[in-house]
Amino acid sequence: MPSSGPTATARKWHFTLHLADALTEEQSDTLAGLDRFNDGRIGLVEGPGTAEFMCSFAAPTLTEAVTEALGFFEDFPGVLVRSLELDALALEANGMTTPAVVRVPA
Repeated sequence: MPSSGPTATARKWHFTLHLADALTEEQSDTLAGLDRFNDGRIGLVEGPGTAEFMCSFAAPTLTEAVTEALGFFEDFPGVLVRSLELDALALEANGMTTPAVVRVPA
């Protein structure tokens, strides 16, 4: 039986979720017990007074990848994602580089 609609090919999306604040000790303990953060698709990077999660999700669209990543935080109370940073290589690899979204020369 043929499919009722087109099937979207999953693409690999790389992005960073920047948190509003560094994690507290209690939040760090909670994170250590959340299995969903230990599957290799999302990883914590901490610096002095900062915390961010490097993300690598496979999904047909960027929106779906970000939605899935943000869903990880449902069980992580008190943590607020401040911003999202897109990886220029992911945009280029997924055909999303346009005159408005271009890689900054190094």
